[in-house]
Amino acid sequence: MIDPKPAGTPQPRPRRFGGTAQQIRSALKFYKVLAYTTGTFLLLLCVELILRYGFGQFLFAGGTDAASGKANILGLASADPAGVIGGVNLSLAVLIVHGWMYVLYLISNFRLWSLMRWPFAKLVVLALGGVVPFLSFIVEKKTHSEVESELAASPQSVSRY
Repeated sequence: MIDPKPAGTPQPRPRRFGGTAQQIRSALKFYKVLAYTTGTFLLLLCVELILRYGFGQFLFAGGTDAASGKANILGLASADPAGVIGGVNLSLAVLIVHGWMYVLYLISNFRLWSLMRWPFAKLVVLALGGVVPFLSFIVEKKTHSEVESELAASPQSVSRY
């Protein structure tokens, strides 16, 4: 059998990871949970922004309608002037929760990126998943299959520390 590479051609170096397979799979699971959570809250944020800037409405839970005096279990109300007395502004809660979920999502991106030793551009693509609607779901699916295939292709390259 003839070797397709001429003599003296350097062989490709095996892929090296920055952690054990267990650490990488743990980081992948953490990333997956945060990708779906952040993506869901990003979609809720888009709905909230449409309600706020398109219709001037906020989502409230509890409280009393200022105009009619009726109890408000869950519904839309104007926030300027105060449309609901008491209650919880769920629109504001969505903003805050998405912001903190995105911070955790970035941490999960960095952890997975550093363990896989990917180029910086891959980290940027992962980070964009939390700010572009639906992108976190698409990027997560591709990233998950890429990590699993890289681990399967190079089991000897995983660090043993």
